[in-house]
Amino acid sequence: MMDFDDKKFEEKTLSRQEIFHGKIFQVARDIVSLPDDSTSFRELVFHNGGTAIAPVHRGKMVLVGQYRKALEQFIFEIPAGKLEKGEEKDPKAAALRELEEETGYQAEKVTEITSFYGTPGFSSEKTYVYFSENLTKLEQPKPADDGEFLEQIEVTLDEAKAMIGRGQIADAKTIMAVWYWEMKMLKAKENTHA
Repeated sequence: MMDFDDKKFEEKTLSRQEIFHGKIFQVARDIVSLPDDSTSFRELVFHNGGTAIAPVHRGKMVLVGQYRKALEQFIFEIPAGKLEKGEEKDPKAAALRELEEETGYQAEKVTEITSFYGTPGFSSEKTYVYFSENLTKLEQPKPADDGEFLEQIEVTLDEAKAMIGRGQIADAKTIMAVWYWEMKMLKAKENTHA
């Protein structure tokens, strides 16, 4: 990591106005003091975070499709959901809960791929992404959330990459998961030929 004084870039909050306090996120408008002593404003979204899991079963990735109102579009994603209060301490358990609720599967082995801030310019939402194989279909899984209407499909890596090209997979977490799956498969292939 580069060694520099990041404190000199800090923006100090002079005032905060809460604009919206909802069930999923809060919106605020801050007046901030900038490093050159001028002031500006920042519109901010505070979110508890999210979790997602890329399940692969018998060589195919399990995806769930749903209509995303913000996009006015139906897209396919890996199972995911928001972290409830207290779940930020164990996002892996929350990812496994989402896997069961959205697909009816349970995972034995889970690997953390990454965690990331999708839009750090205005949002505090951090998403944790996991990868799983060796899935077991449950006879009586936890039910999906109320108001959640999902279409479940299973796709090969080539099919998933084609879906990215067509915009049917369009979110960062799912694209990252597909790239991770491809790297994992390439590494396995290299090890086989070594």
